[in-house]
Amino acid sequence: MAEVATSATSEQLLVVVDPVARRSDGESVRIAKDVLGAGAGIKLCLPDGPDEFARALARRGSRRPVVVGDDRTLIRAVALLHRHRELAGCPLSVVPVGGAHSLARSLGIPTGTVAAARAVLDGVERRMDLMVDDSDGVVLGALRIPPLRPDGVTAEAAPDPDDVPGRPWLRTCQSLVRTLVPAGRPSRLAALPEPGPSRLRVEVDGETLVDLDQPVEAVSVAPAAAGVASVEVRPVSVGAEASPLLAQGRTVTVSGAHFRYRADTVVSGPVRTRTWVVREGAWGLTVPAVS
Repeated sequence: MAEVATSATSEQLLVVVDPVARRSDGESVRIAKDVLGAGAGIKLCLPDGPDEFARALARRGSRRPVVVGDDRTLIRAVALLHRHRELAGCPLSVVPVGGAHSLARSLGIPTGTVAAARAVLDGVERRMDLMVDDSDGVVLGALRIPPLRPDGVTAEAAPDPDDVPGRPWLRTCQSLVRTLVPAGRPSRLAALPEPGPSRLRVEVDGETLVDLDQPVEAVSVAPAAAGVASVEVRPVSVGAEASPLLAQGRTVTVSGAHFRYRADTVVSGPVRTRTWVVREGAWGLTVPAVS
């Protein structure tokens, strides 16, 4: 892991650059470093993998951590600090580079490199809610349980080629395979069974919103008011489209047949039961100051 220190000013930053961001958009990484270095004293860390990334955060000392990378980089940093019970007292700053930035954008972070770096220097700390599950996993934004395929695999279990950092070649290869499959011969992708309903029990603050006898198409959980999550269950429609079942609460438990779930950008499972608890103002994120 390479480390470079710049001349110090009043504030000290630890800038940790995700290796995928460095490989995919080195120019944006350079711009972020130049803007941050012009406004603060920085220590630049270039980890080669997850272990070095974790060590860099753990050795930050009194420096404020700034992560340069995509949504997965932000999630990884929050998860690491939460695991070491240091999240509450360690505000994070992010400069989105490479990969997907939809989560960062939804949290109020500019996706332009210069604007994001300036927000790190001139922004304010905003306290954010966090959903924590019973396996110590974290959810920064939205949680979704998609339909099951008949083979018991959720429709979102396989990664989207566009959502795999550092592997843009995967989409190209799959497109090439499709063009080489002779007409009339069904491809393996086309042969995958269509997603079907799940049978799940969903409880919100101890009250059952839907039980195992009512098949559902999908379950989604998203932030609502401070300290509260909004839960939406879409029952399987018979004839006319069924209205979604809605609830809000601090604790959400899902149980039933084995299911996978997508928390932010990460697919996890299968599990038979999982409980998420909303922790109000559990972490701090630097966002642009409102003028």
